[in-house]
Amino acid sequence: MSYPVGHFNCKLDAKGRLMIPSDFKEQLGSQVEEGFVLRPGLHVTCLELYTRKDWDEVQEQLRGAFSQFKAKQEAVLRKYNAGARFVRLDGSGRLQIPKDLIEKGMLVKDIIITSVTTKMEIWDKDLYDQTVNELDDEEFFNLLSENIK
Repeated sequence: MSYPVGHFNCKLDAKGRLMIPSDFKEQLGSQVEEGFVLRPGLHVTCLELYTRKDWDEVQEQLRGAFSQFKAKQEAVLRKYNAGARFVRLDGSGRLQIPKDLIEKGMLVKDIIITSVTTKMEIWDKDLYDQTVNELDDEEFFNLLSENIK
């Protein structure tokens, strides 16, 4: 699936609701009605946001790579899915983020929603700025040139 282009500034209210920008919703189209899956970030402190269709595809990849009949592999499946939640936008276009995920994502008030090639991410703005700036320009260009053919 093609995720929204750009990053979007949002505010998290006191009840843990995130108003989703109209441009973001427009780019997602009809997939907004299907709902989303939120999970803690795998490599960084943010939340991963998947369309329902993409979440099902990730689960299919996991099913093909790991066996529920092998204890260690089942532990990987369990850990990956720990904390995942199905969420929908409410009638006002807000996404309710469960309290435990707010804590795991260290979300405070100013939020960034951005897309990477395989998912969307929900970040605390300060953590996002810090993480994006960890990779200096030289290392960024070197990694691009080594990995893009």
